[in-house]
Amino acid sequence: MTKKEQKEIERQEKARLKLKNEIARTESLKIYEKQYEHMGYVCGIDEVGRGPLAGPVVAAAVILPKDSQILYLNDSKKLSEKKREELYDVIMDQAVSVGFGYVYPERIDEINILQATYEAMRDAVSKLTVTPSVLLNDAVTIPDVTIPQVPIIKGDAKSVSIAAASIVAKVTRDRLMVEYDKIMPEYGFARNKGYGTAEHIESLKNYGATPIHRKTFITKFV
Repeated sequence: MTKKEQKEIERQEKARLKLKNEIARTESLKIYEKQYEHMGYVCGIDEVGRGPLAGPVVAAAVILPKDSQILYLNDSKKLSEKKREELYDVIMDQAVSVGFGYVYPERIDEINILQATYEAMRDAVSKLTVTPSVLLNDAVTIPDVTIPQVPIIKGDAKSVSIAAASIVAKVTRDRLMVEYDKIMPEYGFARNKGYGTAEHIESLKNYGATPIHRKTFITKFV
């Protein structure tokens, strides 16, 4: 056997082991889904955008098939932008149903970010095409929802359904901020996604607030 052939065998073995480990990791993230699947549809819920100075808070509700084989699901913050984009397409193609909820800055200023997050989550659930039997939430219990809920601390790293929701919510919001950047390029929204980077804060001081800024978040700067 040549060195080249030996290296190829080693490469294939590493790839096989890596895939085996990923399958095992993914299965370990189905513990909550398996625990509640007897109730019917299990829905994962997560949001993105609590902290930014600009743009909406976006929530996603995702129901995956019971036999879902989607790999590499994880907390969206632990994934590269490229991997999130790839998984977004897979999730949207294979999910039983996906719902999105948006709450925009004017409403955030009116009711505060926590209540806006709850509102976005309720809206996301209402957009599902099937009614879930149980909600797996990332850390929170959503008020005014009659469906049974299971809040899971750091749920986006412990549940495939919540991880899927975190990914599609993140990609959806990021794409929206890129579109805002085309209209208001001075603020660097495509880069900072509305978060309070030094560049963003400097632009706020120089150009003032835009209609997509959260007025209650920027009192220190404008």
